[in-house]
Amino acid sequence: PTLRCFNEHHCAELFPDDGVVTVTSEEQKKVERNIEEVISVYKQIHSLPEPTLLREQHYQYLKKGLRTLSDAYECLDASRPWLCYWILHSLELLEEPIPAAVASDVCQFLARCQSPTGGFAGGPRQHAHLAPTYAAVNALCIIGTEEAYSVIDRSAYCAASVASLTNILTPRLFDDTPGWILRCQNWEGGLGGVPGLEAHGGYTFCGTAAMVILGKEHMLDLKALLRWTVSRQMRYEGGFQGRCNKLVDGCYSFWQAGLLPLLHRAFFRDGESELSLQRWMFEQQALQEYILLCCQNPAGGLVDKPGKSRDFYHTCYCLSGLSIAQHFGNMDLHHELILGKQENRLAPTHPVYNICPEKVAQALQHFHQLPVPDQITSASATTSASASSNQQSAADSEQS
Repeated sequence: PTLRCFNEHHCAELFPDDGVVTVTSEEQKKVERNIEEVISVYKQIHSLPEPTLLREQHYQYLKKGLRTLSDAYECLDASRPWLCYWILHSLELLEEPIPAAVASDVCQFLARCQSPTGGFAGGPRQHAHLAPTYAAVNALCIIGTEEAYSVIDRSAYCAASVASLTNILTPRLFDDTPGWILRCQNWEGGLGGVPGLEAHGGYTFCGTAAMVILGKEHMLDLKALLRWTVSRQMRYEGGFQGRCNKLVDGCYSFWQAGLLPLLHRAFFRDGESELSLQRWMFEQQALQEYILLCCQNPAGGLVDKPGKSRDFYHTCYCLSGLSIAQHFGNMDLHHELILGKQENRLAPTHPVYNICPEKVAQALQHFHQLPVPDQITSASATTSASASSNQQSAADSEQS
């Protein structure tokens, strides 16, 4: 298909400030100028528009990160399971195998992060909490070996994603959680981090995905949520912003676009007759263009936007969003939209757990053969629900 940026009408999508200059409008125009420059250079070099995913460069960047990190990552010392998850998930999306020795080393490291009282910490001898617990369990499920599964102590204190994957999901554990998440949906249609706050892409995804896991998504105002989500895709850039009146950011390629499969499923179950059987309810090609043209570092790794530095967080969520934009449907009904060569195709990712579907199925099969633990210590409903923002807390650390 023809690239949007090669269309003569593309410039009509630039931000109109209505003659009122503000700090945010100036920042928006600066981003658009940067993207215009990227597009201009691309047009000069490529007469036939066919964006390419820099697979080998990304693979080398990720492979090195599993063994060696620069001192710039010192600030993430309390998020080390997240680094494991971000890198391993990026590798599985690229369909790059993880060497057995590396997988075993990751398992042994994460075992040292697990607390005797349950849950995983951000590093050895640190305090356990839900964010690294989510990351650690996802990383171990991606590895998917007996050694990996055996690391997970299922009587750990975990949020909805971990509880459902490892078969410790009981009514008592999340008794009041849906009601609390419901109070986080505000007048905009999205969800804030706590009741009363501005709607935010990361918290909206986490809250919605938690409701899907608990089977309570229909408690949300789904049409208001859909309206808010699709309005976050930027008209000129093609990527997503995280909040109203904010700048595009590559990580929201997953946080926002990942909501659309969840909403599609919910509306389908409601019997909505006008749903497409081939496409999600956002501009999938536009998002792929933004990621492939504007978010790839030539040396490997992906970025927030042109001019920003690469990191493993944005690499993971840009690739996750690219996967969502490439794949529609499920195992029974599947349709692909691959921008550029077929080599750009990534593996599908599960829109609830954000690991590959076969790894979800494998983990569910393994842990559902085990009984649900009798004794699961549950904290208050507020603590449980705020845990549904597990991934976003690490995102905040990465971007601060």
